[in-house]
Amino acid sequence: MIGKLRGLVDSTDADGLVLDVHGVGYVVFASARTLNRLPVIGGEASLLIETHVREDHIHLYGFGERAERDWFRLLCSVQGVGARHALAILSVLSPQELAQAVAAQDKQAISRANGVGPKLAGRIASELKDKAGQIGGASMEQPVGTGATVGAGAAEPDGAGQVSEDAVSALTNLGYRRTEAFGAVATAARRLGREAPLQALITEGLKELSQ
Repeated sequence: MIGKLRGLVDSTDADGLVLDVHGVGYVVFASARTLNRLPVIGGEASLLIETHVREDHIHLYGFGERAERDWFRLLCSVQGVGARHALAILSVLSPQELAQAVAAQDKQAISRANGVGPKLAGRIASELKDKAGQIGGASMEQPVGTGATVGAGAAEPDGAGQVSEDAVSALTNLGYRRTEAFGAVATAARRLGREAPLQALITEGLKELSQ
């Protein structure tokens, strides 16, 4: 099994890339978020790999951060969700946003993904609700590109996601379960807006938990 690949970006398309590792080109499927963080053609990239082996093919799926890979695995564990569905969801929602959407049972956010209807989105939210707090949502990994030259789509640190994570930590320190805290903060963030300050999220989250 392949767990990680590091090499040069040979080419990209809408679904993935070809990563040249010592002269061998690996076809790697990836989310739009990961593809947007790749360096320019010829630049060096490092990707975590999830390998799916089937009777008629072997597919490699690449991720720039551990949280995205872990959410991919969780999504694929839901009945009716394939790898393409999982990548589509991770293309429109960051790990932090997906964790909040699942915790808040926000089917509308999940159904924004191409090919994911309301029924499937509801099943995902329902089956993964108790697991939403088990995966760190905010990205703590280094950028996908390991060289100095990075493409224009390289991601910046998600400040709003870190504020939400800090709010969840504050609530868990007060004795609430992480899954409860995730749901409360997700609801508070939807109500107050993405740029809400930490103290406001904590206060609103406490109100939600007290209901």
